[in-house]
Amino acid sequence: MSAAERVAALDLETLELHLAESILTIAVHRPQVLNALSPQVIAELREVFGALRESLGLPLAAGGEELDWSIRGVVITGTGGKAFVAGADISAMTRMTPDEARSYAAEAHEVLVWIETLPVPVIAAVNGFALGGGCELAMACDVIYASENAKFGQPEVGLGIIPGFGGCVRLQQYVGVAHARELIFTGRHIDALEAERIGLVARVLPDTGALAEAAHETIRQAARNSPAAVALAKRTIRGAQARPTDQGIEVELDAFASCFDSADMREGTAAFIEKRRPEFPGR
Repeated sequence: MSAAERVAALDLETLELHLAESILTIAVHRPQVLNALSPQVIAELREVFGALRESLGLPLAAGGEELDWSIRGVVITGTGGKAFVAGADISAMTRMTPDEARSYAAEAHEVLVWIETLPVPVIAAVNGFALGGGCELAMACDVIYASENAKFGQPEVGLGIIPGFGGCVRLQQYVGVAHARELIFTGRHIDALEAERIGLVARVLPDTGALAEAAHETIRQAARNSPAAVALAKRTIRGAQARPTDQGIEVELDAFASCFDSADMREGTAAFIEKRRPEFPGR
């Protein structure tokens, strides 16, 4: 069963899925609570990304077997116009014991790592509020695009807690330690332009239509390239992250060398010499 078929077979209540041009759009759909990340939303995200992982596998580690590239990228967004994801579900959290809270966060951590390590690009298209868990969900994606009405923040300390879905780790990777400390300690919200200025957001778009088109166009551009190389580049960037320069270079060298045993490298270089469009087999 292909990735597209696996995803289409899922029965979901809090997520809306749309597949077109080999791009899967996942919209969190709880507009009555600004798309808050309830345990059910996290469980359904696990279903979607679990299905994708089963189908896509690990490029360049598959022994030359055919890989499923029926989905070439994922866009995550929110419905309702007011929020991407406004945060974790506070009403659910008020009833949790420490053990239940740990389990809730651990499940969220696992699915966010699945997003980070998916072999295809994942773009967060942030419309409206991306606070707390919403900001953390966006930061697990490869790129964050935002509409002009977007708001970002990690306001957990105002509730007597701290970011628990990776915010203390990923935010400093995006914006540096100083900005991360300021945003987490104060809990303040920042607009899309400030988020772009400090490096959290890659691009600000005027409205949700332009936001969706920008996200889809980036994936379409990536899809013209070798899917195996894009997947390896994603894995290499993550593997080199936060390492000293010399260790990061070693990660890149190993990955670069491995390309020279790939069918995509042979096809890409041959197409360049023959002045034709490459037809990548994806391995």
